[in-house]
Amino acid sequence: MPKNFYTLLILPRKHSSAKKVSLSSTLVKGVCIFVMGIILFMMYFSYDYIHIRREKAELKRLKLQTVEQREQIDGLVAKVDLFSSKMEELKQFDKKIRILANLVTGRGKEQLLGVGGPASEENRIRARIAADERAMIADAHRQVYSLMNEAVSRQKSFASLLALLKEKKSIMAATPSLWPVKGWVTSEFGRRISPFSGEGEFHKGLDIATGYGRAVQAPADGVVAEVTYDNDVGRMILIDHGHGLSTMYAHLSKAAVRPGAPVRKGDRIGYVGNTGRSTGAHLHYTVMLNGVAVNPRKYLN
Repeated sequence: MPKNFYTLLILPRKHSSAKKVSLSSTLVKGVCIFVMGIILFMMYFSYDYIHIRREKAELKRLKLQTVEQREQIDGLVAKVDLFSSKMEELKQFDKKIRILANLVTGRGKEQLLGVGGPASEENRIRARIAADERAMIADAHRQVYSLMNEAVSRQKSFASLLALLKEKKSIMAATPSLWPVKGWVTSEFGRRISPFSGEGEFHKGLDIATGYGRAVQAPADGVVAEVTYDNDVGRMILIDHGHGLSTMYAHLSKAAVRPGAPVRKGDRIGYVGNTGRSTGAHLHYTVMLNGVAVNPRKYLN
């Protein structure tokens, strides 16, 4: 069977004779296939090289991102630890205030609210050695959740502490601790011989002798409950201090307040006199707890 040939005509120069090269069809086909193979191989190699370069660039980017994320995680853990330390300091501060304010009196009394604290350092080291970001993130989430609960509990604790301190401040302000007038005590609280009848009687306050017309001051915050005149006690003022405490001032020459008026500790409420059953200028001062007269010296500084 005759073979097909391809003739290649070569003209090397303008006036040179032409040269002919005969190539069999089999050889031409083989060369074409080889060239196509080379081209396909180069294309595949180029594609694979570009793909590897892209993957390498992506891997580098992911490594940088992983380093950044690790730094962010470490920063988050450090901030959580700092927050935890601050919460522990607040807890101790809360405890000190309660001790100073005598609010921690026993297991059944005021208790410090809140639970929690710094995470175990052993767990932190183990997580770092294992380089387990998920474990570290989960640990940070757990600690943040615990600290949020701690913060809520601490907020409630400080609110409770503030209310208790306000109550204590209110009680202290309402406690008649100041002397209502300067002078000398001529008759103490308790049993005595009456200066009028000469018989024994129970004296329900202190008689403080001083100059006529001297100003009388409120020994504590309160509200004027009564301003009146009585044949026995003369001109009298009654102040309600709340918390079951009230005070009475008798034998006044003049009152400087009206019923219903609020008074602050140290405010002027009246003037020493000699009204009612009295042997001379003095102030009769009575302190009552839940309506029962008690010794004023228990409250005076």
